[in-house]
Amino acid sequence: MGLLDDITQAQYYAENDYGNYQFTSLEDIINQFLVAYVREDKIIPKVKKVNVAFHAHRAMQELSFDTFKSIKSQEITLPPSNTMILPQDYVNYTKVCWVDSSGIKHLLYPTSKTSNPTKPQVDSDDDFLFDSSGNLIPSGNLIANGNFIGGSEGWALNETNFSAGTLTSRTATTLTATETLGDPDVGWFYGFDGNAVAAYDLPAGEYWGIRQSNIPIISGEKYKITYTLSGYTSGSWKWYIIDGEGNSSGTTEVTANGTYEETITAGGTDANYAINTVFFRNESTTATGNVVIDNISIVRVGDEETSSTWTNYKSSTPSENQDDYQDDTYWPNNQKRYGLDPQHAQVNGSFYIDDRLGRIHFSSNMSGKTVILDYISDSLGTDGEMQVHKFAEEAMYRWILHAIAAGRIQTQQLVPRLKKEKIAAIRQAKLRLSNIKLEELTQTLRGKSKHIKH
Repeated sequence: MGLLDDITQAQYYAENDYGNYQFTSLEDIINQFLVAYVREDKIIPKVKKVNVAFHAHRAMQELSFDTFKSIKSQEITLPPSNTMILPQDYVNYTKVCWVDSSGIKHLLYPTSKTSNPTKPQVDSDDDFLFDSSGNLIPSGNLIANGNFIGGSEGWALNETNFSAGTLTSRTATTLTATETLGDPDVGWFYGFDGNAVAAYDLPAGEYWGIRQSNIPIISGEKYKITYTLSGYTSGSWKWYIIDGEGNSSGTTEVTANGTYEETITAGGTDANYAINTVFFRNESTTATGNVVIDNISIVRVGDEETSSTWTNYKSSTPSENQDDYQDDTYWPNNQKRYGLDPQHAQVNGSFYIDDRLGRIHFSSNMSGKTVILDYISDSLGTDGEMQVHKFAEEAMYRWILHAIAAGRIQTQQLVPRLKKEKIAAIRQAKLRLSNIKLEELTQTLRGKSKHIKH
């Protein structure tokens, strides 16, 4: 029976899975290998299907890097941060471009002359700061994904989605069996995991809110507090920071949804609390508090998350935009072009990839532009990706056969021959997948003979 006998043309054109006949699923590759190459009178007398599946996945990965047509792309409009998050299934890039108003790509060049190093916190004497465990304290947001320490009573909230005034899920960590949400003896709501956090039915008065302890607060230093209220219904809310001596400073009270930013100096005299603590509290003496808080950031002024190296790179005008050509003369170098670096001899811009944070950093002239990342994956990200072009199907079989034989003592004498067959099959797959057409090549070569006047 033919491969298309069970699919009519009407069914094909009614669906969206066009052109799929050129591929074979990885599951079919595994099953067909077991039928064709595994039996008592064949090269592989006996093998478990899980072993074949392992080598099939490895073949899929390796061939995806330089044989298959496995290039993916992602387009974004570059935000003011001049950074792009690497895709979930990213392995390596093939090219990075920005697109003009005509839809034409302009190639960006990588730069190796800058980076985004870590920047630990220092005090006024430029001495490093350490936490209670003796580890260097990193710069940036003091509470995002931080160390949330509960007291004798409270809740740890790990929510990611909220409706106003309602928790969609919650995890109790320190409540006893008799304590419930809203119990007057349970005063603090703990925890922020980088997502939204809700304060729900918090009674009016003191000691009700969201708290995090054991973070470094330096007396006399200024701290910028930024946060967003998206589910406010009641209460009067205020942030406090308490330094290492127990002195507290607070922000202005807010009573509405919105994004707020305020800078305060640590070491005030609002009240005395547990040292090195920040908390968000319902100040109202009459109204129960209900609010959803998100995008929480508490950063010491001058000690932002990003390094000075990256800040300078994204804010300065790149050298590749300062060329001034006139009558073929390069004026900034005083008619001399010695030492010109080819990677900077262009006006498109530059980028570098920070593998530690999983982001692409772009030069300042890229801000707001449409950026396209063409990248390579390993074809194992989703079940739908795990398919092989029929031009490379034989290469898959030869790869699996060689890999299994190389791992068995009984078939070591066959390994050299199977290796040669694997290499030949991969070479043939590359030629087929290169998609060279004689007519297109001929037309290109014809253009080479044309003389263009300059």
